[in-house]
Amino acid sequence: MSGYISQKEIESYLWGAATLLRGLIDASDYKQYIFPLLFFKRLSDVWDEEYQEAFDESQDDGYAAATANDRFMIPEGAHWEDVRNTSRDIGRVLLNAFQAIETANPERLEGVFGNAAWTDKEQMPDKTLKELIEHFSQQNLSLANVPEDELGAGYEYLIKQFADDSGHTAQEFYTNRTLVHLMAQMLKPKAGETIYDPTCGTGGMLISCLSEAKKFGGGGRKSFAIGLYGQEIISITAAIARMNLVLHGVLDFDIRSGNTLHEPAFTEGDRLRTFDVVLANPPYSIKKWNRDAWQSDPWGRNFLGTPPQGRADYAFFQHILKSMNPKTGRCAILFPHGVLFRNEEAEMRRNLIEADLLECVLGLGPNLFYNSSMEACVLICRASKPKERRKKILLIDAINEVARERAHSSLKSEHQEKILKAYQSFDHQPGFAAVVEKEEILAQNGNLSIARYIRRESEFRSNEEAESLVTAWRSFEEEGVGFWAEMDSVVRTLDKILDEGPDNA
Repeated sequence: MSGYISQKEIESYLWGAATLLRGLIDASDYKQYIFPLLFFKRLSDVWDEEYQEAFDESQDDGYAAATANDRFMIPEGAHWEDVRNTSRDIGRVLLNAFQAIETANPERLEGVFGNAAWTDKEQMPDKTLKELIEHFSQQNLSLANVPEDELGAGYEYLIKQFADDSGHTAQEFYTNRTLVHLMAQMLKPKAGETIYDPTCGTGGMLISCLSEAKKFGGGGRKSFAIGLYGQEIISITAAIARMNLVLHGVLDFDIRSGNTLHEPAFTEGDRLRTFDVVLANPPYSIKKWNRDAWQSDPWGRNFLGTPPQGRADYAFFQHILKSMNPKTGRCAILFPHGVLFRNEEAEMRRNLIEADLLECVLGLGPNLFYNSSMEACVLICRASKPKERRKKILLIDAINEVARERAHSSLKSEHQEKILKAYQSFDHQPGFAAVVEKEEILAQNGNLSIARYIRRESEFRSNEEAESLVTAWRSFEEEGVGFWAEMDSVVRTLDKILDEGPDNA
């Protein structure tokens, strides 16, 4: 019950709680129950810790309670031990405690506990809730026992475990953390800057940016306790993001629930609010969105054009570009490779290149999207490029810079370092990186397919073979417009078949 808890002990302790739910509810719903209980236990234990420290110093109960309430208020009757001492209607008592804490801390904790069916005794009987509460009661989650960064790491571990367990739903709330770390390094956030994720999931990108900013100095916690903003369409995932930030020691943030395309949460008058740093892993190629409304978007997010109904990727892209501060703004977006070359988006790509916002195209290998084998790319944009990078785009072919284990891929430190150095040097590296003039890309109808501009040397065994393939490639390019149009038609047909499903085929 006391003393420092190692990282392995934290992970075992947290996953042990989840195993108590096996067979009772779907694995994709574990998070709705485990995260709120973990958060409630942490709040209560830290409150006790700060109360005791203040009481030992003053011997004054009122002063100690006021000091403990300075971080988060826990109203009378809403402490962990109040619920633990309950034997009947535990779900109702838990729900009342959650609501009391949210009401007492409206600015930071409103909606943080989510909307799980705590009072549904068929799904969550008193016996199960009692077992969960007693399991969590085995450890004291005080700051002394579990520092913020370490509990945050444990929380991230649990997020990944739930992603592994929940299968196809994982991409909604989990992004490969090694890739997130690389994206944060490429944007190099600094103390005092505002950081925004319009599809923030569980908040992992925001936390990575905050960690990266801390590396470059700027003082203590107060220097980094501001400037984190996010929007998430799934309410329980938004709640998990709020918990994640608090458990990482972030006290000042603004995470809102809602549809970023239809109702952007961060606006100033008739404009979108702008930020210094924007990161995102938008839901890819969604089909159910209001394209008609986008054509006359009140926020001016259609400045590159209107995306096709079957693919909203460039809707998210334009929202992000419009959310960049016009002087300091830069963004990193994780997309499937199709955004680089699909013919139906060619006009928007050309407009993007003409605007000279795109700085880098980073091509990555498959399996970096959770539960999907499709290849990924990261697009880096800047509202105001350095003079030496204007009218140029860096392309990096990092398809082999991944470590593959089973169905998943990750970026090791050496992969991240190689990519980061190439991005920072912004120079030609045969077979790996190329700096291409914007006019050359526009001459290719705005096609950003990396293979057009970077040739891997290992592909050619002789000069004759190289010349033969170059000739073939030129012939292909001459017929390219028709080819891509045909490919778009094939993709639309496949999308339609997938939407209809096997029962309707």
